[in-house]
Amino acid sequence: MVTGPTFEEMLHPHKIDPEVRAKALRARHEAPLDPINLYNVTWRDGENQVYHVVLPKALTGVDTNIVVIYGMAFPSGSHKVGAAYSVLIEKQLLGEVDPSKHTLVWPSTGNYGIGGAFIGCRMGYDSVVVLPADMSKERFQRIESYGARIIRTPGSESNVKEIYDEVNRIRRENPNARILNQFEVMGNYRFHYYVTGNTVAELAAELHARGIGNGRVAAYVSSMGSAGTIAAGDRLKQLFPEHKIVGLEPIQCPTLYNNGYGAHEIQGIGDKHVTWIHNVLNMDALMCIDDMDSVNALRVFASPVGRQVLERHYGFGDGQIDFYGNLFGISGMCNIIGAIKTARHYRLGAGDVIVTVATDSLERYYSVMQHMEAKHGPITETQAIGYIERIFHGARTDWVMDGTSDARQRWHNLKYYTWVEQQGKTVDELDAQRNPQWWIRHQQMVAEIDDMLIATRERQPVVGD
Repeated sequence: MVTGPTFEEMLHPHKIDPEVRAKALRARHEAPLDPINLYNVTWRDGENQVYHVVLPKALTGVDTNIVVIYGMAFPSGSHKVGAAYSVLIEKQLLGEVDPSKHTLVWPSTGNYGIGGAFIGCRMGYDSVVVLPADMSKERFQRIESYGARIIRTPGSESNVKEIYDEVNRIRRENPNARILNQFEVMGNYRFHYYVTGNTVAELAAELHARGIGNGRVAAYVSSMGSAGTIAAGDRLKQLFPEHKIVGLEPIQCPTLYNNGYGAHEIQGIGDKHVTWIHNVLNMDALMCIDDMDSVNALRVFASPVGRQVLERHYGFGDGQIDFYGNLFGISGMCNIIGAIKTARHYRLGAGDVIVTVATDSLERYYSVMQHMEAKHGPITETQAIGYIERIFHGARTDWVMDGTSDARQRWHNLKYYTWVEQQGKTVDELDAQRNPQWWIRHQQMVAEIDDMLIATRERQPVVGD
């Protein structure tokens, strides 16, 4: 069986065997489909630097330092590949999947399915991604390029029920299918709790050494799809007790905010249910972001005219804009808007740091940008300035719900309708999540899984040898 890094090695890749690490770094560009690239699943580059940017305050309009860690440099082009790897390696170590017997099914609205296609096929598994038919064409192209098959379900981002229905059909008809459900499987949670959370904490200290921030993370802001990424906040709150965890969802699909539903354009989030792995009882605030604000903000960064405006007026000097212009996707823009709202809601200052995430990058959305231009025409300089002034500088503190005790209980209770009524969980299992020890026990499993993986690797050669 093919294996890869431990959680600790994903957090600190300098701990990987130097020869293996060197092979992996070479393969990143020379052989991107080689399984040795499993050892590139990390937030740090070959120089051990975290993939991040500090946004210009001329752009954000707030004094608070807004830091974006970005997933573009991960294998598959998104950090969701880390969750996919963690889910699969745990299942493999526990003997629940076998590449000689099982077909892996990856339910997804995009990046997790792409990550699953990359990871599953590199680890020798027949892989099927179940994905809504109306997602961007770049997603389907990437999945197929990694060797996985696709089953298209009706609808778009918020049609997760249709994904579950198809997965249940596969489960009934194929006894050798194994469902790796990102919305349910705790390997997703563990990757972000341990790897993403500790990476962000270490980055805060590194920024402080450079004169940015106070060495702490005042808030962590993440929109919810599977709600894996937001698990990093659980770790950060353990390290910084004053820390705020802020979740985001679309105004057009305000599920936790208002028991709402609907379609929207922020691919990767707003999946119209509360996921099993989301520790909503630890969330400090919920904010809703308009989907077209996120799309139009990306249009500014994606267009030549918008990039000129950003370079001239909003702090992107020294040739930075070509890099920044490709760095974000639609959900990344949503997260940046949410971070600005967070700075204003909590009245954070110049010494504070807010961290958020760019899950993927512009490469996933060229077709969306082309569609917007065909529908609305090319963006003009006046429009670009107007969008920045209204969406970023004018971000308001409306659509904000604080995580009071009552609000947290309501968010948790919403899990019942998906997980007990539809997906076979019991009320006792749901009630068990109310106890913080339930989450702590899953956090502690990181060390146990690492020990199992190290023992397994000692019995077989490292992939790529």
